[in-house]
Amino acid sequence: MRIALAATALLLATPAFAGPAEEMSKSRIDAIAKGDVAAVQSAYADGAMLHWVGGPLDGVYTGADKLKTVWTKFSTAQGEQTAKVASVSEAMNPKGSTVTADVTFSGKNAVKVRYVMVWREGKLADEIWQVNPNAAY
Repeated sequence: MRIALAATALLLATPAFAGPAEEMSKSRIDAIAKGDVAAVQSAYADGAMLHWVGGPLDGVYTGADKLKTVWTKFSTAQGEQTAKVASVSEAMNPKGSTVTADVTFSGKNAVKVRYVMVWREGKLADEIWQVNPNAAY
């Protein structure tokens, strides 16, 4: 009984670890920073939608061709770049996960974004790329 209580106390005191969607999101951010459009494309579920809010790529994109085009334009415009994640959080339940990240992509320009990704069954169902130029991160 004492061992079971001690084990329970240890489990409750253990810090939370990132869920699979958070890890997939971090990999996605890395792929975007590397300009790896094929890796960025491979995460999408059928019918995925990207809401790009602000900047020269502002718009709503659906379909493999349009999604590939927008990410190719972004990576070409930025050139070689890095990504710095200021914060990331994941909310999940059995139906899916939502990951929110504050990221600065630094290439030819510093592009600060609030990036929201909705994951279902291991695929990216929807995303919001909110350009956030006045962010303090």
